[in-house]
Amino acid sequence: MSATLERGLAALRAGMDTPMATFFASCVHCGLCAEACLFYTETGDPKYTPIHKLEPLRRLWKQEFTLLGKLMVNIGLDQPVSDAELAEWEPLVYDSCTLCGRCSLACPAGNDITAMIRKMREGMALSGHAPEDLVHATQRAVTLGSPMGVKLSTLKAKIRAQERESGLTIPLDQPGVDYMVLFSGMEIVQFSEILGAMARIFKHAGVSWTLSSEAFEATNSGIQLGVSDLAKEILLRTVNAAEKLGVKGVVSPECGHAYTALRWEGPNLIGRRYHFEVVHILELLARLQKEKRLRLRQRDPEERPLSFHDPCQLARRGGVLEEPRELLGKIATDFREMSDNRERNWCCGGGGGVSAIERSEPLRAKAFQRKLHQIEELGVHTLVTACSNCRIILEEGLETYQIRVDVAGLTELVADHLEEDQPQTGAGAAGGES
Repeated sequence: MSATLERGLAALRAGMDTPMATFFASCVHCGLCAEACLFYTETGDPKYTPIHKLEPLRRLWKQEFTLLGKLMVNIGLDQPVSDAELAEWEPLVYDSCTLCGRCSLACPAGNDITAMIRKMREGMALSGHAPEDLVHATQRAVTLGSPMGVKLSTLKAKIRAQERESGLTIPLDQPGVDYMVLFSGMEIVQFSEILGAMARIFKHAGVSWTLSSEAFEATNSGIQLGVSDLAKEILLRTVNAAEKLGVKGVVSPECGHAYTALRWEGPNLIGRRYHFEVVHILELLARLQKEKRLRLRQRDPEERPLSFHDPCQLARRGGVLEEPRELLGKIATDFREMSDNRERNWCCGGGGGVSAIERSEPLRAKAFQRKLHQIEELGVHTLVTACSNCRIILEEGLETYQIRVDVAGLTELVADHLEEDQPQTGAGAAGGES
């Protein structure tokens, strides 16, 4: 057995706790997790059944932690988990799982299949069985600060352009402000207008804020890859920058993965609580609206109908369900809810690092048909979301199937519907623990 394979198997063994043993022992093979996975529903291929993606992990558990399993290996009726087996399972664990959590929600036994996939990725990565695209993205995140390779000079150029367009200052490295705001590399490069939108909103609401030159990237590709040590290293940049600036809170951007990585998984990664609040931009906007610091006007009644796509990590895994609807309720004149919405919404098909894996594109296009059915039955002209990764995957999918529906970010939509009156001033943060 190679040293690399042994490192991977050791990582898998380390994750085998009581919950995992319970999960495997309680699975009744009902198939409900398959019906909850868009990779299965759109292909009909049983190999995409979520629990099947964990087969090498289940076999390792059985062989090393059950009496029957040990006996079968000893008498030659079963073979130990091999390097070839892990290589065969790599596309199932990475290319066909967005970590969306819909299978976990559907499991009648309460098995968190998504959490087990995460644990399996840890062993897969350490055994050398992870997609090169994700490996390289994580290397860029560690060495350059961004998985997309976005440098500080790029951010500064985008800031200058948005300052010229908005006529407002976008602060950098300002200590003692209310919030330090993060952005995903995709937002900075492809949807940079969100920088100007944020400046308009915060001026309107009287919120002091800043970006950090030391930690502006929100995406934690170490979590997507499945290497906790690298995930911790990436996360600590944000934590250290926020504590250095002495901000009251850190705002997670329109990126579902970034929110769950920072807010729900981060403290466990670094082994302590934060000294600041973590809030998603939609949570903050909804809070400001309730405090009457954010005053919105409705769209023109003649404007086209719209719907909202719930990002999986934000809604199903993160619990941000009503805030986008509260904001849209102040803006939209014709809002149409999807048939499966909130925590039951269908994934865009590109989360969990899948969008970074080039070889997965044909499978992603096939799986997108599930989302396409949702959109087409609504008859809307605009699809709003709150995740830059969802946004690009939705745009690509709609283009692939030649469906004419615009995709918009909710933060920008809010900025475009601010009441044009004097902004509020002073009055500190819209803070407090959430």
